[in-house]
Amino acid sequence: MAHASPLISENIETYLKEHERKGLLRFITCGSVDDGKSTLIGRLLFESKLLFEDQLAAIEADSKKYGTQGSEMDFALLVDGLAAEREQGITIDVAYRFFSTDKRKFIVADTPGHEQYTRNMVTGASNADAAILMVDARHGILTQTRRHSFLMSLIGMRQVVVAINKMDLVDYSKERFEEIVEEYRAFAKQLGLESITFIPMSALKGDNVIEHGHHMPWYHGPTLMAYLETVEVDDQRLQRDPFRLPVQWVNRPNLDFRGFTGMVTSGTVKPGDAIRVQPSGKTSTVSRIYTFDGDLDEAVAGQSITLLLDDEIDISRGDIISGVEQPSQTADQFETTLVWMHEQPLLPGRPYLMKLGTQTVSATVTDIKYQVNVNTLEHAAAKQLDLNGIGICTLSLNKPVAFDPYQESQDTGGFILIDRMTHNTVGAGMLHFALRRSQNIHMQHVDIDKQARALSKAQQPAVVWFTGLSGAGKSTIANRVEKKLHAAGQHTYLLDGDNVRHGLNRDLGFTDADRVENIRRVGEMAKLMVDAGLIVLTAFISPFRSERDLARDLVEDNEFIEIFVDTPLEVAEERDPKGLYRKARRGELKNFTGIDSAYEPPERPDLHIKTQAISTDEAADAIIALLRERQLIS
Repeated sequence: MAHASPLISENIETYLKEHERKGLLRFITCGSVDDGKSTLIGRLLFESKLLFEDQLAAIEADSKKYGTQGSEMDFALLVDGLAAEREQGITIDVAYRFFSTDKRKFIVADTPGHEQYTRNMVTGASNADAAILMVDARHGILTQTRRHSFLMSLIGMRQVVVAINKMDLVDYSKERFEEIVEEYRAFAKQLGLESITFIPMSALKGDNVIEHGHHMPWYHGPTLMAYLETVEVDDQRLQRDPFRLPVQWVNRPNLDFRGFTGMVTSGTVKPGDAIRVQPSGKTSTVSRIYTFDGDLDEAVAGQSITLLLDDEIDISRGDIISGVEQPSQTADQFETTLVWMHEQPLLPGRPYLMKLGTQTVSATVTDIKYQVNVNTLEHAAAKQLDLNGIGICTLSLNKPVAFDPYQESQDTGGFILIDRMTHNTVGAGMLHFALRRSQNIHMQHVDIDKQARALSKAQQPAVVWFTGLSGAGKSTIANRVEKKLHAAGQHTYLLDGDNVRHGLNRDLGFTDADRVENIRRVGEMAKLMVDAGLIVLTAFISPFRSERDLARDLVEDNEFIEIFVDTPLEVAEERDPKGLYRKARRGELKNFTGIDSAYEPPERPDLHIKTQAISTDEAADAIIALLRERQLIS
């Protein structure tokens, strides 16, 4: 292994101490396909002299097998680790590499250029301090260059280097360099990118990468390495921002110690500082800053600490401790930019989990204002977001959270959406601002509540949710159950799928997006009826588990009874009381559940009714028996 510092062999402890004190810069490389991103990173790794001898030998062998530079070493192979990347000569996944110089440590993320890997690029850029945008001097500013520039502006990248690469293939032309600079400046102005440095270079030959070389005497700016060693990192900027500490853990080892543990994401804090806890708004004063290595007189951005306060106030994981003069905001509805990262599309009204810092809450995208074409920057109407889609959306949460706009703080303004069923990350977003209605609309207190209404009816309110294929018998069984309950003196209401679509939901069709909205509205209506003290029976196909779970979450634990009316598809088709299956088979009815639209059966229904095995009356009696067992009726 060839080493950059002789201290490694002479005095390893001194070297490690010096290495520990070095600052760290995280940066990404991006740009169009075959602009030389991987070659540039390979050159930086090679020039840093931190490669093992066997790595160099392997690259020399791979260069002969996969290389694109003839007999010369292909530096791109140091980064393109996937077999598919080497065979195709492209980058597919984000590749992270570490290297260092005497002045600084670096982590570089090589991000893919293809449009279908937009989510990979966003992932790689989410924690970066700077970006190197590669431009092929022969081709200039391309569609993918514009797309990655838009994504950089989207995630708030503050330091951007436009590396105009392959200058050796245009005879190191100053005129060509200036032409590309002028074109890119005009485009960057539209995006609000301001801190831009332009460097002409040849990653393959090494010009202006580490040293200037002699081919471009007309260029007097920094080399790429000189720029990377001196550019301001986020930790330096963050220390000047308002104090924020998202609480990760309430530390209570004994009765005499109660601290609040987390990493300072911005600003500084000292004992004696006044703080405010959001979203509760409670205030106190810092009495002590505790760490594993002892107490601190001051903590700064990037440090993990435990704060002790003068007052015993209620603070939980997910709360944000702020400076009292510039606290974080609180809200439960936002405008956001959302990048969709899953094969299943985003549908407004569908519930997800949202993770914002250390907070996890239930979230629903209530509206997609428009989708952004990342190639042209045009805005287009959209009812859903597909994989790699980027949209401006409104987001509604089940409770207020503490936050900062993303442009002010990526740590307290950036979030991810998580699928409630699979727990996969399906989207990443940036909070713009709180919607005005989230601050101005409040729940009105009323004296007569759900308990009082239920008491007057001598019953416990509940939702009895019938789900199953069209023709399964949901409405028939629900109607029989209501008749029996009514005869017993219970107060009920039956919401039937067809009836609701004649009024409240007459504006909805049968696309997946409209089906989600249909069930969302029904769930909200059922919640109001439960609040009125009624036993609500709902007969809807409700094909998606996530929407049925949303309806369940709207009411209390013992107030939702899911009935799976299970009829095989072939039996439902034979019944076909409305002739819908025949229309669907003839292609006259699109998006019909069971034919060309999926039905997701309940995994753990409260009651599983197999209609081939029992009669309608037997099914109704079984449901009423369950209501008695749950003590919902006497």
